[in-house]
Amino acid sequence: MVTPHLGLSLPNRGVLFGATTAGELVELAARAESSGVFGSVWVGDSILAKPRLEAIALLSGIATRTRRVQLGAICMASMTLRDPILLAIQWASLDLLAEGRTILGACLGGAGASMGSGALESEVYGIPSAGRVTRLEEEVTLLRRLWSEDNVTFDGQVYKLAGVTALPKPHNSRPPIWIATNPKRPRASDRVIDRAMERIGRLGDGYMTDAITVNEFAFRWRLAQEHAVKAGRDPGTLGSCIHLMVNVGDDVERTFGEAAEFLKKYYGDIFDRPYLETWVISGSPERVAERIRAYMAVGCTIPVLRFASSSQASQLDRFVRDVVPLLPS
Repeated sequence: MVTPHLGLSLPNRGVLFGATTAGELVELAARAESSGVFGSVWVGDSILAKPRLEAIALLSGIATRTRRVQLGAICMASMTLRDPILLAIQWASLDLLAEGRTILGACLGGAGASMGSGALESEVYGIPSAGRVTRLEEEVTLLRRLWSEDNVTFDGQVYKLAGVTALPKPHNSRPPIWIATNPKRPRASDRVIDRAMERIGRLGDGYMTDAITVNEFAFRWRLAQEHAVKAGRDPGTLGSCIHLMVNVGDDVERTFGEAAEFLKKYYGDIFDRPYLETWVISGSPERVAERIRAYMAVGCTIPVLRFASSSQASQLDRFVRDVVPLLPS
């Protein structure tokens, strides 16, 4: 069962353009925990497509400075590029440092021209988009077995192991694995979306997404729960998360513009205004709280917030002071 709470997403790519430093990110995580407001801290992941402080290394540093908050990857976009045995050992080591507080956000990543810089990873690693679903599903299954079993033998379409024991084992024999997916309409059909939600209902411990409307989130979350029931699982044990960009301030246009500029530096000039208006929550504390409450009302258990601003600490302070009192306790 997932306890609803707020999560904080750290901009670990921001160290590349001067928005923050490695030390400031660790300190921000510690401040988030001491505030008593946030129940989890998250970092993004990429290898070559969107360089940043490496996710597992950063989370390990944060694990030594925190005691209560859960620690997660939102999401492990490089998962289908990573060797499952090495990833099992790395994540188990992190889970030991964190004393069982980890959540792994599994993600297909992407390749090909439509993914922009993701094409570089596809070329370097030789892993095209085709077949990544099978690769991800097998890796999720393998991680769980390597974490809980010895002498693992596995004969999949992608991975084949014989008598492998991965050590150390994690603090928690089954660290939760949430599956991140966001097939975009209109390019993605209802069938594609249904298959993505079926994967979550069958394999995931939770659902992660970003940049979708409240109604679309509610629709997909219901699908995931329905598929969990079909798979013989209790949907009440699953969690759900949406990754939101936040900038709190008195002027809506100014805060939106600041957030858009931050995200342009962070990801490149790839998002149009309609996309950003869905993803970014900006403006007064009342306006920010209203939009977060809307996702919570349709079943989001963990709204994960990244402050789309170079003033991370001041945004955190204002959010805690002015927005949190307007949210459900």
